[in-house]
Amino acid sequence: MNTEEALKVLKEKGYKYTKKRKDILSYFVNADGYRSAKDLLQFMEPSYPGISFDTIYRNLHLFGRLSILEATELNGEKHFRISCVSHHHHHFICKQCGVTKEIDTCPMESVTGELSNFVIEGHKFEIYGRCPACQVS
Repeated sequence: MNTEEALKVLKEKGYKYTKKRKDILSYFVNADGYRSAKDLLQFMEPSYPGISFDTIYRNLHLFGRLSILEATELNGEKHFRISCVSHHHHHFICKQCGVTKEIDTCPMESVTGELSNFVIEGHKFEIYGRCPACQVS
């Protein structure tokens, strides 16, 4: 998803477009992987002195509810990234830097047989570890 697509979702759902929201979305579009609320706050502070964690969390929650952002937990803290909409895939996530790599293999193909009498409404599959750059540091 790019910034314009995300802003379109906001508008279609009846939420206001603001420069602050556009800057938050642009941050995630340009980020390579998952980022924390603290990372976002540090990015926003130079342009918005005094911006609060409340403002950051309120927007992160809204964007998550609208499926603009995806969330995962790394080291006991929630991290976010822009939602992927191009095709069905999963992610490897570096636990140290948050970088992600797409994985096209889906384990659901082998699981659906074991759940034949259940209704599957969705799934999420993530692999955690360290990327090549973080393995040397």
